[in-house]
Amino acid sequence: MRNSRVAYPLTWRVMDMLENVCARIWPASLHRLLPYLMLLPAVVLVGLLVLGLFQIGDASLRVLDTSTFLFSEDYSLENYRQAITSGFFAVVASRSLMGSVIVTVITLLFALPYAYLMVRTHSSGLRKFLLVALFLPFFIGQVVRAYGWLIILGNQGMVNEALGLVGVPPVRLLYNYPAVLFGLIQYMLPFAVLMLAPALTAIPEELESAAGSLGANWVRTFRHIVLPLARPGLVGAGLVVMTLSLTDFAIPAILGGGSQDFIANAIYDQFFRTSNQGLGAALSLMLVAVGSIMVGVVFAVFGAGTLAMTGGRK
Repeated sequence: MRNSRVAYPLTWRVMDMLENVCARIWPASLHRLLPYLMLLPAVVLVGLLVLGLFQIGDASLRVLDTSTFLFSEDYSLENYRQAITSGFFAVVASRSLMGSVIVTVITLLFALPYAYLMVRTHSSGLRKFLLVALFLPFFIGQVVRAYGWLIILGNQGMVNEALGLVGVPPVRLLYNYPAVLFGLIQYMLPFAVLMLAPALTAIPEELESAAGSLGANWVRTFRHIVLPLARPGLVGAGLVVMTLSLTDFAIPAILGGGSQDFIANAIYDQFFRTSNQGLGAALSLMLVAVGSIMVGVVFAVFGAGTLAMTGGRK
């Protein structure tokens, strides 16, 4: 007790000293500037991104001379014409768009019951297990996880070894489109659950109990109460998963084996393998435009979800 009596006054004196120092360094008349100063790092970061986009836009209008490997001084839309008319880039773009939509739908189908169980379970042990299982993948990098699937799904991997024990010949589970989609779904699932959990937590459990007391079974309650009220979370999770899947690089490169590239892989090849930065810049801006259009369509049809300050209202 004596030590605590001595410690508290000492703590108060230290706090008073810190308060006086802060008052001298930052007087009360400057407090109104504090919110703007807190926004300054974000403004600087966004400004750097905008500056980078302007530089990419400038590079996209310059054509590479393959005989001298110099870029033209004059502006031209040749890079955009080549990106649009090339059959290779059309296939890669359609593969990326279709893959992002498929991954989004399947990820939400898995994430919704996972998040619902994690939020609604009354077992603390089960909740802790689900939380640990959810956050554990974040401690492992995306590339490491992709290489882990090589060990599991490879020709000499664990799955094919298990199939061999029952007399089934090896099955090609890697370097195809389903393998890329599977890897993306596994990678995106924690993001979707984290976006859905707050939306489900905000739904009063009494509403479900009231629906059950009025004769609605669990399926009807989930369909008519949980799903409509969880729509902001579904929209936010869907947008995050869709944009991340559309721009992913590592999983298509590793699990696709070079035969199932997404648009990000094509951009990487143009920048670092063929040194055609103009074409790579054009593909980059087209990817930004397509992704923005997809997000805009979702905003117009479903609202902004949990990404909006208004709580998902249109």
